[in-house]
Amino acid sequence: MASPKKKLQGLVAATITPMTENGEINFSVIGQYVDYLVKEQGVKNIFVNGTTGEGLSLSVSERRQVAEEWVTKGKDKLDQVVIHVGALSLKESQELAQHAAEIGADGIAVIAPFFLKPWSKDVLINFLKEVAAAAPALPFYYYHIPALTGVKIRAEELLDGIQDKIPTFQGLKFSDTDLLDFGQCVDQNRQQQFAFLFGVDEQLLSALVMGATGAVGSFVSRDLSILWLN
Repeated sequence: MASPKKKLQGLVAATITPMTENGEINFSVIGQYVDYLVKEQGVKNIFVNGTTGEGLSLSVSERRQVAEEWVTKGKDKLDQVVIHVGALSLKESQELAQHAAEIGADGIAVIAPFFLKPWSKDVLINFLKEVAAAAPALPFYYYHIPALTGVKIRAEELLDGIQDKIPTFQGLKFSDTDLLDFGQCVDQNRQQQFAFLFGVDEQLLSALVMGATGAVGSFVSRDLSILWLN
């Protein structure tokens, strides 16, 4: 079973993808971005090519290049680089997952496909299972964001027995306002030691009370990081 060097917890920065005025990716500033997060914010875990990074608006080639740059510039500076590899195409998602493993990423995350949507828990898990199998050595995280995907399968339902189907499953990025669903995810899976990463900044304090082990968000500030500093 995949096991991260350290449990993914605390603040995880959802990174933007820097662009030039011409709409090209500005790779030259990613090294500075890493230094800013580490030195100014005290944040050493990142979530790349997600919603904040507009990953699904990039080409597969661009996503690969962005992932490579973050892994390269973050070497010996960042603790964990998690790459979002979700796509409408299973093959593209598998390609991105395999690429993340090849470049030395620390984990992968996947959203539900949202054009031809999975209509049941089993269908969604089968999709996720196929992606996870493309990177069997990497921890796998499900990215739950139903407001954007339109997939209304409750996270609590999905997590029931998920490691039997996806042995590399390590946790959940929960980007939804349904705190009842989130609370049930935590309460019913305490023995598994999953990472429960909350993704709605405005409700973070409530999620922490309910058992969130970390936060993935675009609002990364020194004041907020105090919550996880020893």
